Amino acid sequence: MRFGYGTNGFANHRLPDALKVIGELGYDGVALTIDHNHLDPFGPDLRQRTAEVGKLLADSNLAVVIETGGRYVLDPYRKHEPTLLHTNGAAWRIALLERAIEVAADLGAEAVSFWSGTLPPDVSPELGWQRLIASCNQLVAYASDRGVQLGLEPEPGMLIDDLAGYLKLQAEVGSETLGLTLDIGHLVCNEPQSPPACITAAAPYLVNVQIDDMRRGVHEHLEFGAGEVDFPPVLQALKDIQYDGLVAVELPRHSHAAPTVARDSIAFLRKAER
Repeated sequence: MRFGYGTNGFANHRLPDALKVIGELGYDGVALTIDHNHLDPFGPDLRQRTAEVGKLLADSNLAVVIETGGRYVLDPYRKHEPTLLHTNGAAWRIALLERAIEVAADLGAEAVSFWSGTLPPDVSPELGWQRLIASCNQLVAYASDRGVQLGLEPEPGMLIDDLAGYLKLQAEVGSETLGLTLDIGHLVCNEPQSPPACITAAAPYLVNVQIDDMRRGVHEHLEFGAGEVDFPPVLQALKDIQYDGLVAVELPRHSHAAPTVARDSIAFLRKAER
């Protein structure tokens, strides 16, 4: 297994310090959230700053995937908004994702992970679905032109909230560029099948994995051992499908103790793998 750690779990660290700590703890890569804190997608000289990040990654021998779930990147009042589903502002979300794709191309990232967004109250499910398909087609074309792999993440509470929703979307879009991101905690939270069964079903599309603990029906990212995930079968299922991408720890609310949590996490995962 190639384990990584999400930079959204190092929100109180400068990015160079976060990458150094993650590398020194023995991780193989990072899930880099582009946001105002670490790599601002709307700040000046993005390409130059991206090149500097690339050097930092190389210095610590870290692979990278790009995450796009920064909380207040587009709107200082509304977390995660606007989304691809909004009547006003969806173009800003497209712009953010296109910049993420450009960053991924410059860094040689393994994937760009994104989600559908929560359905706004003034948008019907049918209209939201149409908007999502149109947006994904646009993003697939943009990513394909730049040799970048996308990974849509089913997220509890969003329009695409489970594996079945992703498979329905993939059938509509019909592109290998639109791969799948799985969060292992989400599989316990709201999938009807077991996590290993979900991984097996996802095998043809899986390009990115986030890992954390979680409880059934509760969307809260927990440290390993605090939830209901049985990790050895999960890691074995990933090996069985010959998944070779990053498996990145996703603990965005644990920045207050990031080095300790990251150290404990990789020790837990290596033991679970054995």
